[in-house]
Amino acid sequence: MPALGCCVDAAVAPPAYANSPLGSLPAPPPLPLSFISGAPPPTPMSPTSASAGSVAADVDASHWSPSHSASLYKIDSWGAPYFAVNPSGNVSVRPYGHATLAHQEIDLLKIVKKVSDPKSVGGLGLQLPLIVRLPDVLRDRLESLQSAFEFAIQTQGYEARYQGVFPVKCNQDRFVVEDIVKFGSKFRFGLEAGSKPELLLAMSCLCKGSPEALLVCNGFKDAEYITLALLARKLDLNAVIVLEQEEEVDLVIEISKKLNVRPVIGARAKLRTKHSGHFGSTSGEEGKFGLTTTQILRVVKKLEVAEMLDCFQLLHFHIGSQIPSTALLTDGVGEAAQIYCELVRLGANMQVIDIGGGLGIDYDGSKSADSDLSVAYTLEEYASAVVQAIRYVCDRKNVKHPVLCSESGRAIVSHHSILIFEAVSASVSRAAPVAMSPLGLQYLVEGLTEDARSDYTKMTTTALRAKEIGASDPVRTYHVNLSIFTSIPDYWGIGQLFPIVPIHHLDERPGVRGVLSDLTCDSDGKIDKFIGGGSSLPLHEMVGGGGGGERGPYYLGMFLGGAYEEALGGVHNLFGGPSVVRVLQSDGPHSFAVTRAMPGPSCGDVLRVMQHEPELMFETLKHRAEEYCGQEHGSNGGDGYTDDYDHGMANNSALASSLAQYFHSMPYLVVPSSCSLTAINDGGGLYYCNGEDYDAVVDSSPNEDEQWSYCYA
Repeated sequence: MPALGCCVDAAVAPPAYANSPLGSLPAPPPLPLSFISGAPPPTPMSPTSASAGSVAADVDASHWSPSHSASLYKIDSWGAPYFAVNPSGNVSVRPYGHATLAHQEIDLLKIVKKVSDPKSVGGLGLQLPLIVRLPDVLRDRLESLQSAFEFAIQTQGYEARYQGVFPVKCNQDRFVVEDIVKFGSKFRFGLEAGSKPELLLAMSCLCKGSPEALLVCNGFKDAEYITLALLARKLDLNAVIVLEQEEEVDLVIEISKKLNVRPVIGARAKLRTKHSGHFGSTSGEEGKFGLTTTQILRVVKKLEVAEMLDCFQLLHFHIGSQIPSTALLTDGVGEAAQIYCELVRLGANMQVIDIGGGLGIDYDGSKSADSDLSVAYTLEEYASAVVQAIRYVCDRKNVKHPVLCSESGRAIVSHHSILIFEAVSASVSRAAPVAMSPLGLQYLVEGLTEDARSDYTKMTTTALRAKEIGASDPVRTYHVNLSIFTSIPDYWGIGQLFPIVPIHHLDERPGVRGVLSDLTCDSDGKIDKFIGGGSSLPLHEMVGGGGGGERGPYYLGMFLGGAYEEALGGVHNLFGGPSVVRVLQSDGPHSFAVTRAMPGPSCGDVLRVMQHEPELMFETLKHRAEEYCGQEHGSNGGDGYTDDYDHGMANNSALASSLAQYFHSMPYLVVPSSCSLTAINDGGGLYYCNGEDYDAVVDSSPNEDEQWSYCYA
């Protein structure tokens, strides 16, 4: 990360954000209880199902417990075994899944406080939004996948091993990939790359992995890509070039002979098996990738002519992500096993079947095969279906059992990453009606004419019926300190839903329903669809207007987003990515340790992405400030000249330092609750969190180099 971004200190609120209109929205009006005073509050709608919704309806607020929230938000379904609600009403992390002991659970709110609290009180001073990475969960996911296949292999008498790879496209973060290589080294776990940069990344990381780990080279290939993959073999890395197009085999034959490198070759097969969901569009005979059986036969012939048929060792296929059922999985794996056995019969030196991705995630906790958001199987059932299907075909064809490989990236990394963001304010589309006492209402009705009373009765009946179906409940808009386009791009792009829940106050009954609106100037920057089909989310009242209110900040978490979201996120409105922390379970008082913390990209960082040069921009603005101050505090003669000049220089210095602060601050809002704003330059709009910050800037009077180093140091 550039040095500019490393200077971010959330303990010092940049002036513009402290004075932001969004952060200063008025507190929302109180939730209307009813048209008649004394009626109970409206029932919050469930984000998941009618049965979960009945939890809120049946339980009085005074009897609400964390278990009710866990049921309402289905945390025990989509979150098991890694997330739960603790007795304090906060979401807790179980880093070792089912094996986590009670004292090893990590309170997610405590992580957020440690990370976001100012350095002066022992925090890290990072600004939200925040990604919390949990390597312990990552390790458990990888080990659970390995254990599932090992159990299936042992119980079914399969005579080869499982040896997976992680497709780095799911999450290319350096520390995520390095962790996977380290955790998987004892299992010969490898990596899959789909482009030249990913291949370079994988080659570098696997230098510290198992020498037997596979390096699967997928994607469309040119001469450079193929040369790089062959160089990997020269470096004693177990690289396999998987043919995606028939003509690639000609390049492999030609370049390998020039480099005098014996390649290991695979082919991606287009299967007839296809699933109908969104993620199945890359499968089937009309899919984007792979070779038909006719093309594979031509590849065999070309390799045979070149005396390289022994190099053909791997068959790869991909049914599609989020395979919904083991029935569909069995069909696809069985079809591929038939092709594998035929290649063996033709003389290829086949060793490995790579079943690709497809191992799905239960995003909504429904365990259903009828949705892109869920799957109707467990890890163990998935592995068992794969092993059984391949063993059955190979045994019938009298073919040696191949090594099993999968590219289960989504299943490995989704759970280990949590996106935390805060609501800064809330608004409601219509004002709450004025409540009237029963006695006053009766007096008003008795004063009406007969026709008016009849109309009132009809209107009341209609209103009560509407209330029964929730039509009268006002849905609030919670303004969140987040860019959906940057941090949850799959929601905007393909309608992918993720579990979103408050990470605290879960010992309280949620009293309102809300949708989430982000900071971008875009009508699509909102979340109004939630798991379970709900168009709003049960939320808690934001007393005092949100971030700086009486209850403190209101934090929400998006879960199961560890795959793809970071790589796909853009910089719409020049909002960069979140801050990131790496958290391990420890035996300390709070059960965790932050082992790495990285501030999110600064304004300067995201400007560079669009080819701007923050250093030159700062110089331009600084010179403009000098010109402005020179005009405002020009010579007026007399004894006041020196004082006026000194005052002008001090303001000029403060203005330059303030401009520098903007460049190294994150683009997101800074909640102003802890700031004691002090204006300088006679109300000219320059603000610091307190008088000490102002004095430090004015007294320093740095030279030009020091002013810019204030941004970069």
